[in-house]
Amino acid sequence: MIYHLFQFLEKYDIPGQHLFTYLSFRAMLTSIAAMLISFFIGRKIIKWLQRKQIGESIRDLGLEGQLQKKGTPTMGGIIIIISIVVPVLLFCDLTNIYTLLLLFTTLWCGALGFSDDYIKVFKHNKEGLHPKAKLAAQLILGLVVGMTVWLSNDIVVREKVKVTPGIANVVEKGNSASLNVDSETLVAETDGWKMENVVKSTKTTIPFVKDHEFDYKWLSPFKGKWGWYCKWGIYVLMIVIVIMACSNGTNLTDGMDGLAAGTSAIVGVVLGILAWLGGNLVSSNYLNIMYIPGSGEIAVFISAFVGALMGFLWFNSYPAQVFMGDTGSLTIGGIIGVSAVLMRKELLLPILCGIFLVEALSVIMQRTYFKYTKKKYGEGRRVFKMTPLHHHYQKEGIPALFTKPVHAIPEAKIVTRFWLIGVILAVSTLALLKIR
Repeated sequence: MIYHLFQFLEKYDIPGQHLFTYLSFRAMLTSIAAMLISFFIGRKIIKWLQRKQIGESIRDLGLEGQLQKKGTPTMGGIIIIISIVVPVLLFCDLTNIYTLLLLFTTLWCGALGFSDDYIKVFKHNKEGLHPKAKLAAQLILGLVVGMTVWLSNDIVVREKVKVTPGIANVVEKGNSASLNVDSETLVAETDGWKMENVVKSTKTTIPFVKDHEFDYKWLSPFKGKWGWYCKWGIYVLMIVIVIMACSNGTNLTDGMDGLAAGTSAIVGVVLGILAWLGGNLVSSNYLNIMYIPGSGEIAVFISAFVGALMGFLWFNSYPAQVFMGDTGSLTIGGIIGVSAVLMRKELLLPILCGIFLVEALSVIMQRTYFKYTKKKYGEGRRVFKMTPLHHHYQKEGIPALFTKPVHAIPEAKIVTRFWLIGVILAVSTLALLKIR
């Protein structure tokens, strides 16, 4: 709102108003505002949750320090959501399609997680929302985002296209010239600049190859009109899978004080850098990555996301004063997944979000192996001492394929080591921009 107010008052030439045209300045503002909001409202929300006796019910699973957490307020994800939404409404461009999609994602996933926590806490049903209902809600979100990416003319990329001899790729102020490109070519306008070689594309970023690009149409078995529909169908399906995987992967990682919030903040920093680079014409050309007009606003949103998580860590670090619950974890995962998709960086997520991936795979491996051995030997056997993976290191030695470490590691040390691994993965992801 403040951003749009300064846009409205632009003709009056108010001192300092041009600062709001800089993404970097607004990104700093949203980050600082999100942290301050977290600090100020966090304590009040925690006290309110304590008065309402909205505490975590703990089952004794034999984990070190587990029973000490009984009664700790949950549903702290409300702090994260408020700390994201308020700065975004103040400092982001609310006419930008990327901002609108991320706001929708935050509120949608927040409502989904809140419903799950509400059933667990107030209805005293430990199972929470039915898994099918949760997956259905995530599927709807994925379809909304996917169909918007497909059908909206505001979501385009600037491609390197071949033009007829004597005609160069044009970036002009004011009137634009024509270029002979394919039938999906559009005209994108950002800050008064028109670009002709901007297209609706199913291309995305992939590491280790020369141009860092992969086109989903290569997976289509058809050509022509059916091929066009098929490639977009494949792309939308991929978007749905990515969003569901990120949301559930983050949800599984949320099991220790500060683990999900800390690793997600690290991921958010990288996403913010990638969004700024992809939304900047000069930087994207230098790094030979896709330029996505208007996607710089994602960097402003992600700055609020990181600021909110840093503020939440003030209360969630060991020993936690509040847990984020599914209200927070599903929201965080949804934002990460949608941001990556909108920036065409979803294929970098297995590296960047390696911790979330391994946590999810550990659960899948454990359940699959347990069912297989129970059917074959009449007794279920385990791959890990306990899943998700972070609990494996917290559990004393029991029969499993992987028994090390035999003795439990303190929770704070496990979380810190996971953060360090997250930093390594983050740096590796950024390094991939220059490795081809």
